[in-house]
Amino acid sequence: MRELRQRYAFLATPTWIGWFAVCALFMVVCYFLGQWQWDRREATLDEIGTIQSNYDQDPIPYAEARDIFDSADEDDEWKTVDLTGEYLSEDHLFARNRPHSGQVGYEQVVPFRESSTGDVVVISRGWLAPASEDGSLPESNPEPPSGRTEVTVRIKPGEPEISRGAPEGQLASIELAEMESQVGYDLMTGAYGEMASESPQPAEQPRAFPRPSVDEGPHLSYSMQWIAFGMLSFVGWGYAARLQARSNDLGLMGEDEDEGPAGISKRERLREARAAQRRRQGRFTDEDAEDAWVDQHLSDRS
Repeated sequence: MRELRQRYAFLATPTWIGWFAVCALFMVVCYFLGQWQWDRREATLDEIGTIQSNYDQDPIPYAEARDIFDSADEDDEWKTVDLTGEYLSEDHLFARNRPHSGQVGYEQVVPFRESSTGDVVVISRGWLAPASEDGSLPESNPEPPSGRTEVTVRIKPGEPEISRGAPEGQLASIELAEMESQVGYDLMTGAYGEMASESPQPAEQPRAFPRPSVDEGPHLSYSMQWIAFGMLSFVGWGYAARLQARSNDLGLMGEDEDEGPAGISKRERLREARAAQRRRQGRFTDEDAEDAWVDQHLSDRS
């Protein structure tokens, strides 16, 4: 054990302590990056749970969902609601930069007056492809049904305001307070509805919204990878230490034959110490293999 401590005494030097500190710092950084990915996975799993709980449930009447449209909670997202009333189609707007199937287009956003309460709820009727010329407008604008209409929607919380302008008649995001200021009358500003169906059904409709994904993504594997990267830094440090120890052994054995008081060279003394260690251990270790290789090559060179 004393010989092992002497062989690796260089690890107590400032250089090797500094490299160990670098590895420790890298490990801490990797841990926090792994935790960040883990937190993202937890948030995704919460969203998936909400989808699975609400998306396929039977619709509830608007009277039961009115408070949700006034002030929605995250757990209310994707709940299905039935409304009866009429579209205020003259006040429709287009929400821009909306992704769908790998394309970026628009959502047609239309106020809807609910008949039993007079409340005006915002409904996104679906996705519209951009015009082929410059994409500044949708290529079509399907008219909502006129008169009394029955609509089934899925609740979506209002979106936050973003610091980006939009042309007249368009929204940078479905920020309900901004839409309220544009139409000039009161809206339910806690949530809006993504259309699932409407009756009567017009001849032309915007493209329907796809079912939300329940794939949790690669966050778990990324989290594990970051932790593994941090641990590998210590593996690399240990491997470098072994290489340095072997290099020191080679340097010691390659010195001039400095005879001791008993006429024994440094090389021979080192070999005897290695042999004694092997006898004490009673097995052939990786350390023994390294020593044998060094001894053999130095003997061949001599």
